[in-house]
Amino acid sequence: KRRHPGEREDFDTIIAESLAAVGLDPALAAAADDESSDEQLRANTEHALAIAGPDVGVPIISINGVAFFGPVVTPAPTGEQALKLWDGIYAAASVDGFYELKRGRTAGPQF
Repeated sequence: KRRHPGEREDFDTIIAESLAAVGLDPALAAAADDESSDEQLRANTEHALAIAGPDVGVPIISINGVAFFGPVVTPAPTGEQALKLWDGIYAAASVDGFYELKRGRTAGPQF
């Protein structure tokens, strides 16, 4: 909500506000400029792409070594709806050879 659709560019403030909004210390925003985790982040990204495929975007979800792009859901489900979505994704991951399920969007993101 802080970045899109407002197109704010004050990233340090956006990160600090976002941390505070979820109950974390805004001082953790300084980690954004800390390169000590960059190598691990790159390795994790390479691993995700290796199991999901090179032609996917983010987010990537992995279940028992099977990875998919997605889910893309707006607004984000909660409660029973979130559990139903998880059950469906889990079921899809258990089917050998399942690769993709997609439909066109009828609405933009709802933050």
